[in-house]
Amino acid sequence: MTAPTRILTNGKIWCGLSEGFAEALAISGDKILAAGTADEIGAMAGPDTEITDLGGKLATPGLNDAHLHLHFYGMNLRQLDLRPHAGVTTVEKIVEMVKEVADSTPPGTWILGRGYDHDKIDGFRHPHKTDLDSVAPDHPVLLTRACGHTCVANTKALELAGIGHNTPDPFGGKIGRDPGELNGLLWENARFPVQQAQPSPTADDWADAIEAASTQLLSLGITSVMDPGIGLSNGEPELRAYQMAHKDGRLKVRVAGTLMGDMEKNILDIAYAEGLVTGVGDDMFRIGPVKIFTDGSAGAGTAWMTQPYYNDETNYGVPCLTPEQCDELVMKAHKMGYQMAPHAIGDAAIGMMLDSYEKAYAAMPDPDRRHRIEHCGWHTPEQLERMKAMKVIPAGQPSFLYFFGEGYFMCLGPDRPHHCYPFKTWLEEGLHPSASTDCPVTDPDPFPCLYALIARKTDKGNVLGDGQQLSVAQALHMYTYEPAYGVHDEERKGRLIPGQLADVAVFDTDFFEMDAPERILDAQCVLTIRGGETVFERAA
Repeated sequence: MTAPTRILTNGKIWCGLSEGFAEALAISGDKILAAGTADEIGAMAGPDTEITDLGGKLATPGLNDAHLHLHFYGMNLRQLDLRPHAGVTTVEKIVEMVKEVADSTPPGTWILGRGYDHDKIDGFRHPHKTDLDSVAPDHPVLLTRACGHTCVANTKALELAGIGHNTPDPFGGKIGRDPGELNGLLWENARFPVQQAQPSPTADDWADAIEAASTQLLSLGITSVMDPGIGLSNGEPELRAYQMAHKDGRLKVRVAGTLMGDMEKNILDIAYAEGLVTGVGDDMFRIGPVKIFTDGSAGAGTAWMTQPYYNDETNYGVPCLTPEQCDELVMKAHKMGYQMAPHAIGDAAIGMMLDSYEKAYAAMPDPDRRHRIEHCGWHTPEQLERMKAMKVIPAGQPSFLYFFGEGYFMCLGPDRPHHCYPFKTWLEEGLHPSASTDCPVTDPDPFPCLYALIARKTDKGNVLGDGQQLSVAQALHMYTYEPAYGVHDEERKGRLIPGQLADVAVFDTDFFEMDAPERILDAQCVLTIRGGETVFERAA
């Protein structure tokens, strides 16, 4: 047997849910060669084998975020950080941050921000158009709520977008109005004119964003992601940016790229003409599923439900497609050979997606297509049975439980939040659920995600869905193997077994020996290996 190029030893190496633990790992080139005891693996060493002493630390397969907007995250790193966890808990603070940028940039410069959560703002309110006008009357301003489905714009931005008081609500969207004036709020499809009025980033801008974001992810132990929206902002340049970043070595994590195939946000025909269908690519950049939007978010009150919201009995959310449009888009992508990964959070949206899937499978059966539902927040027991029958994969976000759980009680009442994102049920029913952050909707940090899977607690410590708690091994399984399975990559990565890619994350905390699950929130990645090579090492 060829001597390994690298050996990781003197550690607690979790190889996978079924595989359990090893003391040492042998790597040959970019693949795993063997796992076993320190003595077994040590005996394989040759004169040129690099030996890495893990110092007793926990190592796992490289983490894989199954739904992370990598290129958007990179762009957001250049914008105002309005997240509550960054200290933004008042409208006054938001206004102060906007004023600072307005005072230091020429008039007409766009001011963009992301991450505020009105459920965690004093007074439980969004910023108002007049708040922004007071400090930036000559700068167009657009601030995006954490969920990404609601924005607030100032007067200058609305004018550039051609939105006035008499502008009708678009289908799948809503324009916020106060008596006699617009309030600046834009929900779902109503956001698009303001976004389109902004200068479009170039492919090189997007490539820079991809490099910055992927470099940051390596410091968290994340070696793979599915980017669920290539083409969502300004179309084809986003696809070209990924190709450019990959070619130039600027892409630092492995990406399964989801292509937009919606009514307006659509690069499907361009990709298909170039042969870029699901599965095409290599181990760094591979074409994944096709994305469409069917509704919004629960926190914004736009997830499409069959029951009204607790805090507004006239509101059932916002459908972003008609059933006929949904059928058409799904059938087109299905017949082209693509996997689907639509956004659907409310049970009404989930039901519409399942209807479309049933029609597509009836027209062209494919038992291993692995169509997904991204988020899949609130479904009915009957819908669960339909998902099982078609082997539909639910791709939920545990970080939503942690960061947004308290807000769910405000908008959906005391009972319905406990039925959201049932990861344990999904796992036990064999649906291959994955874990993710939907970054930049929430921070890419995997530790709140893992904590929510294990403890099912919000950031205030309240239990959300008691009985859905998972073991540490099950939680890691959803952050390693299942995301790979969700994009047909389970034979290449997700476990530390012979022949799989040598992607490894090493942590300063032993998740399996914690005296309380809260300990995981303070954990850090200390070493990240991608393809057998160190790509991140934390300074002592």
